[in-house]
Amino acid sequence: MKKKKDNNYLDYIPVKNPEIEYETDENDRVTVYIEWKGFYHRIAQKFFHRPRVSDVKLDDYGSFVWLAIDDMKDVHQLSKELNARFPKMEKSLSRLIKFLEILHDNRLIHWKGEKVK
Repeated sequence: MKKKKDNNYLDYIPVKNPEIEYETDENDRVTVYIEWKGFYHRIAQKFFHRPRVSDVKLDDYGSFVWLAIDDMKDVHQLSKELNARFPKMEKSLSRLIKFLEILHDNRLIHWKGEKVK
């Protein structure tokens, strides 16, 4: 019988991908720059005029979380900081975990101790 894998995200430590460039503006809003590499991306760039680099502008919550990731804090610590900064935010923990999953799926972060592909 297969064991069920339990993911306790509160213990995970997010680490930013060092290949990802970003900048902040005067309001501490983060813009992340994603370079599209690979065969299919080159085809899309050439024939469909897709950009080689996409800029993703994060909102206040995403910018705060992105800047708070320091390769040392786990998700629990990040959620406490998020609640302190935005006390009226609803379902902050579930929103934080979903945001981190999206960052992870798009290879903007990885979990500490995880093999990086």
